[in-house]
Amino acid sequence: MPELIDTSLDLLYPLNEFYEQAGLAVPSVTRINGREMPEPYRRLLVHDRDMTPTLEAAYDRKMNLRVLKYALDHEVFSRQILLTPEGTDTPVVFGAIKIYLDEFPAVARELVLERRLPLGTILETQSIKHLSRPDAFFEVEADAQICEALGITGPVKLYGRRNVLGNATGRKLAQVLEILPPAGGISFSENFR
Repeated sequence: MPELIDTSLDLLYPLNEFYEQAGLAVPSVTRINGREMPEPYRRLLVHDRDMTPTLEAAYDRKMNLRVLKYALDHEVFSRQILLTPEGTDTPVVFGAIKIYLDEFPAVARELVLERRLPLGTILETQSIKHLSRPDAFFEVEADAQICEALGITGPVKLYGRRNVLGNATGRKLAQVLEILPPAGGISFSENFR
């Protein structure tokens, strides 16, 4: 298994790696306590569930994956992504994810490499038991790259989380960073709590 990076000093890991590869400075970010996060961000971010099913419940639609950039380094698949509700092109999350392919069964591994489905969908459809453990919440000043990805104009303060997905034996499946668009663009389904 590849060496895991100590993420304690970089709140934007693994997104920071895409910035470094592009020669860009990472945006200004501040760690916050989940209890300090304003609504509606708190409801979407401060929990121990996967983001894909949480967004599907919030918007009452399946999520589509749009991969902006990706890289495969041995058994580590990194991708910078957007999730959009089915039937719309409006992103509801911008993020980055490192997926440790050697922890996945062959069929799930191939689905990840196809870059068509969100990881949360793959975990669910392939019945992969796992835990979701957020390890940081933050506010970030949206820079040009984040604004372009989310289709917004800046500067604006956004909120997000860093999350670790682990399997039943405690091994890391993925390290995830998720940033939500401005609250004005968030409208929940009536059934979302």
